[in-house]
Parts: sequence; C-alpha cells; structure tokens
Amino acid sequence: MIPLYSTKQIRNVDNYAINKLGMPGIVLMENASREIFQNITSDFVFSSVGIICGNGNNGGDGFAVARHFVNANYKVIVVYLGPESKMSVDCRLNFAVLKKMKNVHPNLSITKYRSIKSLSAIKKCDIICDALLGSGTKGSLREPYLSIINQLNKIKKIKIAVDIPTGLDADKGFSEIQFNADMTVTLGGYKRGLFFGDGFLHAGEIRMGSIGISDTYMESLNTSEYLVEPEDALAGLPQKKKNIHKYSAGKVLNIAGSEAYPGAAMLASVSAFKIGAGASILAFPKSARSLVQRKVREVVVHPYSDKEEGFLLLENLNELTGSIKWADVLMIGPGIGRNTKTQKAVINILKGRKFNRAVIDADALFAIGKNRFKNLNLKNLVLTPHHGEFCDLTGISKDILQRDILKQGHLFVKKTGSFLVLKGAPTIIFTPIGDALINSSGNPALAKFGSGDVLSGIIAGLLAQQPDIEKALVAAVYIHGLAADLLIKSKTEYSIMASDLINHIPNAINFLRKSIV
Repeated sequence: MIPLYSTKQIRNVDNYAINKLGMPGIVLMENASREIFQNITSDFVFSSVGIICGNGNNGGDGFAVARHFVNANYKVIVVYLGPESKMSVDCRLNFAVLKKMKNVHPNLSITKYRSIKSLSAIKKCDIICDALLGSGTKGSLREPYLSIINQLNKIKKIKIAVDIPTGLDADKGFSEIQFNADMTVTLGGYKRGLFFGDGFLHAGEIRMGSIGISDTYMESLNTSEYLVEPEDALAGLPQKKKNIHKYSAGKVLNIAGSEAYPGAAMLASVSAFKIGAGASILAFPKSARSLVQRKVREVVVHPYSDKEEGFLLLENLNELTGSIKWADVLMIGPGIGRNTKTQKAVINILKGRKFNRAVIDADALFAIGKNRFKNLNLKNLVLTPHHGEFCDLTGISKDILQRDILKQGHLFVKKTGSFLVLKGAPTIIFTPIGDALINSSGNPALAKFGSGDVLSGIIAGLLAQQPDIEKALVAAVYIHGLAADLLIKSKTEYSIMASDLINHIPNAINFLRKSIV
C-alpha cells in the first residue's frame, strides 16, 4: 500500500531536511522544480507554457520551473501576484533570478497581476501551471485567488497543478472551488486529500515529485491513510488447498431480495459464488421464490414462510437461525425492502448475533439507520453504505460528510468497532484500528443499479474464505473496480451492467495474477 501523508507531516519533512540534514530550502525548491519540469515535458508536446505564481514557496516552485522552461527554449509567460516584499525568502530569490533572465531571453515574459485582464496572455499558452497556493492553505479562497481560479478553469488548455490544486484542502479532500488540473505533481510525499473527494475529481493524474529526501525517512513516518495497490488485492485472495471441499471453501447465507426486488438477491448470491465461495444459499420469500429459483442455478434457494407478503418477517427468524449459525458469513440487505416488519426482523437478527461474520448492506442499513445502530453490537461486522446511506445511518448531513470524509469514517469505526466500506468514487475502507484504505480501481460505469449488490456478494464470498477481514475487503473492493476497468475497454462506461461485472470477476483475478510477478 502507498502511504498518504498529512500536510503537517510534509512540512515536518521540509524541516527535517533543512534543520537536520542541513539542506537549504532553495535546494529543496530546485529539486522540486526539476521534477515538475521533467514530468510535464515527458508527457506533453507543446511550445508555450503559462505559469501563475503566488508569494509563498509554491510560487517559488513556479518561478524555478519557469526558469527550466526558458532554458529549454519554450515560450514562457509568468504572471505573479507580488509584491516582492510579501514573497517568502526562497520565492523572492527565484523571482530575482527569473527577472535577470528576462533581459537575455526574449522567450520569457513576466507580468504582475493587476486584474483578470492580466491573465489574457496565458490564455494562448499550450499549458497552464498553477503555482498560487501550497498545501498549507485552508478555508475558502479569497480574492484575488477566487476570481483567478474561476477564470483559469474556463480556459480549455492542459492544466498542471504544482504540489496541489489551489483551493483544495490537502488533508480533507474538500474544496468549494479549486483549480481543475489534468495533472498534479505533488512534492515531498503523496497528500491524502488528492485521492478522494474533490481532489479525486479535480486533481487529474497524480505524479510524485521528489525534493531529495530518501524513501527510508518517509517510511519512518506514521500514517493512517493508504492507497490500495494491485499487489494488496492479490495478497487478499485465499489460497485454495488441494483437499478443499464445498463446505470448507466458505459458506455464505444471503438474506436478500423480496417480491419487489428479486434482482438484487440474484446479483449478490451469484457474486459470492463467482469469487470462490463453496456454498451460497439465498434465503428468499416462499411466495415469490419462482422469481429467482430458475435464474440462480448454482445458488441454493432457501424459501422462508412469508405469509404471502413477499418480504422478510420477524417470524422468519426461527426457521432461518439454523442456516445463520451454519454459514461462515451472513450477507443481509440487498433488495429486502423497507417494510417496518422487515426492519424489525433485521434488527433482531443483528441483535441476536447468531452468525460468525456479517455483511450489512442496502435495506439492512436503512433498518438500523437514524442512529438505531447504537443499540447494537457491530464489532467486526462489515457495513457497506454509499454516502447517502452513511448519512442516514449516522444522522449527519451530506455537506458535513463531504467536508471531511476521513474524519467521519474514522469516528464511526472507532465508535462501533466495525469495518466500514464507504462506497463512492473512490470507495474507502475504514478499519477499527484506525486505518483508511483508499481504493484505486474502478470507473464511472459502477454508478449503476446492482453494482453495490455485486460488491456485497464479492465481500461476503471472500470473507467466507479469508480469515483476515481487512485483506478480504481490500481484495473484494479492488477486484470489483478492476472488473469494471477491464470491461470499459470493450463496453464503455455507458453500457456495463452489474451482471457484466460478475462475469468479469475471473478475468480480474487472472489479470492480477499475470500482471504481478
């Protein structure tokens, strides 16, 4: 997994380099500027670049990058906020060098920002670089930054952010408005806010730019946030023993579906099989079993007496208890509906905890929503809400969640002792020990009915085989997204269906095995 750092930790890295190693700040800035220059020139073909620079060290990086472009004979237009008296020491030094270069390099233009009209010159550039504000900036953008970013976002050119896009909170992944980048070259270490929330949406491709500090030192830093890699997913897949049989391969009981929503039950129960579980049983209303019986050939359907109502009742617990105890994993929720009788049944199943492990999804989450979960023991259970379901579950608003997703996720698992799979773009796994694991696979095709049911089935199937809950979740979430990534090449993000994801689970596993040596 790739460690992700807070802005405070990255500032401490700079302090370590300057105060412990004796590296002058201007050297760190020079190392950073070379990395930015190399990343841009290696990826794009262009002849002109516009760079807008602030007064801090982020602006100093921008001035240094401009120097490299000038020396490489690119046409360079620099707009700076000034005045020089407000620039940081290293920023002012690089600015002074650049001003002297202007006398001998006709390909360099330097303009002080006075109004939005000052940006007119860089509109014609092939590439625009944002070096306005660094990662330490918090809160809403003030003028003139707000007007500048609004204007830059309207320009249809390749956009590069230096360290972070201006306007983004690099710790919380939130912004009211930020520079919309095609690429962000982040410096010193990966900032966590670049990989979820508004950072994920607007930072573009993330590149790492070294400032000259060894990986050994970076690895010594304690962090709670990580980016999931393909190797992590492969490591989460259980090894099949030679003497395995259908019951030792993992048993899943799916309490899913209803007369109104049979599709969710089929998707979830089949997915558990497709990921390798030895047995997948679907508990389904007896009066409506014909809706699923013939369509899930490998899945065993366990019909329960629903009194012709078509959904789960509290009275069904007695006939389901044996199967709940028998299963290695209980998966409950997809498509069971939100009837008050069903909600009571769900709460009683969870309160009784006759199961070994459980995945709580969809309508089962609704049943324990509005903080009703506070009366339940959720320790080591897996909850899989999307953002709306999580807000309903906890009673917080979507605005509060978006402003600090990591904080809210960490608080929930600390309070409940559960594992939280917060579905979204990207999906984030929160563990009871305080880690947040950010998934790196998937695409917009997953934003479709049934996709979450497939994920729940994959999670349940792997949990039935893998004793380590965290490893199972990492593998499940990554493989679910990878299946969509492989499909998008032939089906596009418009036409992928949930059933396509199920059929592509084997391809995703084989892709991992072949690509990771």
